[in-house]
Order: sequence, then structure tokens, then C-alpha cells
Amino acid sequence: MSASPKNYQNLLDAINGLRQRGYDYDFDYENACLYCKLISKKFKPEDLRITEYYRFEGMSSPDDNSVLYAIESTDGHKGILIDAYGAYSDEYKAAFIKDIPVVAD
Repeated sequence: MSASPKNYQNLLDAINGLRQRGYDYDFDYENACLYCKLISKKFKPEDLRITEYYRFEGMSSPDDNSVLYAIESTDGHKGILIDAYGAYSDEYKAAFIKDIPVVAD
């Protein structure tokens, strides 16, 4: 599987497309875990897998670079995580994401 199976034009289209396919939760990174407020649960990398990811470059500014991850937990929660890449990337979040396996469905 390609890491980006869909050809989205922008970040908003990708978010909407993933939402339509059941990626309902918003994950946030905090304290070496991914956290979802709606389910009040923290996830370690071994609890997760990245099923897709998409990179976008801002049209007006190189500072608007972002990457969108479609993530599934081992217990069936599907959600998204958005991160910057390049100079504005959070080094701790980036290191955490590297530990999550990228897998095909």
C-alpha cells in the first residue's frame, strides 16, 4: 500500500475524506502519548498503527507545511493527527510518530 492512497488537493479535503471513512477522533500528543479527549484514553506507539499519511505544502508560505496521519488503535479507535514538518515540527512528537508502525489494511 502506498502511504497516500488518495490524491487530496489540500489538508481540509484530506481531513474530510478521512472523516467520511470513519477516522472520527482527533489525537493530540502529550507526555509521550497520543491522547483523545472524546475517549479519555492515552495510547503508546505499540497501541497504534498509521494506515495512511499525507504531506501538504502551504501555497502562500513555506511555514505552512503539514502532515496528516490516519491512525488506528489496536482496540479499534480511528482518528487523525496533524503535525508540522520541517523547521516547525515538534521533535518529541516526530520521534513518537516514528515509533508507530506504518501498515497496510
